[in-house]
Amino acid sequence: MQNPIKPGSYIVIEGNIGAGKTSLAQMMSVKFNTELILESFAENTFLPQFYKQPDRFAFPLEMSFMAERYRQLTELFSNRKPERSIISDYYFGKCLLFSKVNLKSDEFKLYSEFFELLESRIPKPDLVVFLKKEVDVLQSNIAKRGRSFERGIARTYLQALNTAYEGLMDDLSRNSILTLTIDTSRLDFVNDPLAYNRLLTLIGNQLNSC
Repeated sequence: MQNPIKPGSYIVIEGNIGAGKTSLAQMMSVKFNTELILESFAENTFLPQFYKQPDRFAFPLEMSFMAERYRQLTELFSNRKPERSIISDYYFGKCLLFSKVNLKSDEFKLYSEFFELLESRIPKPDLVVFLKKEVDVLQSNIAKRGRSFERGIARTYLQALNTAYEGLMDDLSRNSILTLTIDTSRLDFVNDPLAYNRLLTLIGNQLNSC
């Protein structure tokens, strides 16, 4: 397939927990020889604690994730070559998405103030792809990868995040950021080359439409 990603483009693959965003970002980065940004979550000591005691650890978790995402993105963009394309498995705006779901109103107000200070310094992506999946499929994928701290993720939490992501995509479109939502509930793009090529075609068509 001809490379649909123009030199210097910034493409984001997003989705709920277990949607396959990291897998797709890695596969596309290898295929099209781009820079790759992957969210660093394994080292976050607050994450396992959050799933056990969300009320207690939500605020430090969200603050630590925002700080790490900001550090990672600003470091990469300050050192990138202008012609080098980037594919990432997260959008910086997801900070606000998760915090709105996880934080109490007073915590969210404070968090939002920090977010607004940082967001303006992050470049806007050329395309945000949302891999939409039904909750049953998300739960199955989460179980398959076997991370102990994810075992207790509630169905209602995943559904709330799905709803929040749909709202995020609407907001991005209203703010003139190119988006693409793909229902991948029945597309095993990791193991099925035809499904993978279908995704690439959809993404390429969207990029070429702008």
